[in-house]
Amino acid sequence: MSTPIKVGIVGYGYASKTFHAPFIATLPGYELTAISSSDPNKVTLDWPNVAVASSPEKLFANPEIELVIIPTPNDTHYALASQALAAGKHVVVDKPFTVTVEEAEKLQQQALKEGKLLSVYHNRRWDAGFLTLKKLFADGCLGDIKYYESHFDRYRPETRQRWRESAVAGGGIWYDLGPHLLDQALQFFGKPLGITADLGIIRPNAEATDYFHVLLNYSDKKVVLHATTVAAAESPLYVIHGMKGSYVKYGLDSQEDELKKGRLPTDDNWGIDKRNGYVTLSQNDELVTQEWINEKGNYGGYYLAIYEAIRNGAATPVLPQEAINIMKLIEAGIRSDKEKRTINIDF
Repeated sequence: MSTPIKVGIVGYGYASKTFHAPFIATLPGYELTAISSSDPNKVTLDWPNVAVASSPEKLFANPEIELVIIPTPNDTHYALASQALAAGKHVVVDKPFTVTVEEAEKLQQQALKEGKLLSVYHNRRWDAGFLTLKKLFADGCLGDIKYYESHFDRYRPETRQRWRESAVAGGGIWYDLGPHLLDQALQFFGKPLGITADLGIIRPNAEATDYFHVLLNYSDKKVVLHATTVAAAESPLYVIHGMKGSYVKYGLDSQEDELKKGRLPTDDNWGIDKRNGYVTLSQNDELVTQEWINEKGNYGGYYLAIYEAIRNGAATPVLPQEAINIMKLIEAGIRSDKEKRTINIDF
């Protein structure tokens, strides 16, 4: 393997600590060089050999750093990514790409001008459930898919004082969880004709969207995306109906919980989802249900692909245009909810 890619991470909040630093620090081909933070003790407690920059600007000025990762509050993505690109860095931005389509398109053009890689961390493409569905669809055993329903439901009845739940640009679960569900649907079925969205605030004292129920409009199938913060009873993760059979799965991917516990993604058992789904097929005029073993998830697959893109010219795993399409759906969903109608989308 050639010279490791030296990486700087902006900030050391939840996303940096959970989804980015553990992979950069353990994957071959990378060196976690620096993290910018106003709380250096927080960084050195976890990564004693990693330099701490006192500001993003000082991180960007480090000539050793090739790749900058930006897992900061959503309304800071545009400015920080633009500064990093201007400093000659490759850039990974956590989802959502930005707060607006306009900002996302500006970053895409800037990256082209600078000749630098720009990608968005849509890690849920490396969920065990998503990879299992991808294989299931490729096998064709469900036939032509006619109904797809995906949930990201949690039980968090009490609000918390954090930017994700604040009435700021990019706050709320439509910006937080919506990109995951939208991106997976587009990976499976391509661009929809339009979107019909019901976005709500349902918890007492909540300031930002904490519920959504969304229909993506396709000519030949129904696609339903749903998330809420007050689901004490478990909802299915996926409900899929095809002309030849159905697939139902419960349980979110295990990787986030493992990372939150401080486990590093370095052993052979990483990414195993023990909660398999079930396939129901018609056999000899009878409906037969059988367990369908999950594929292994691995968020590190994203960064392995980023390495290949930077060092060997391989395809970027999540293109800016793909993330721009998600932002178009995010904006159209907000408009749909406000105007109480379906919004057709010109991609």
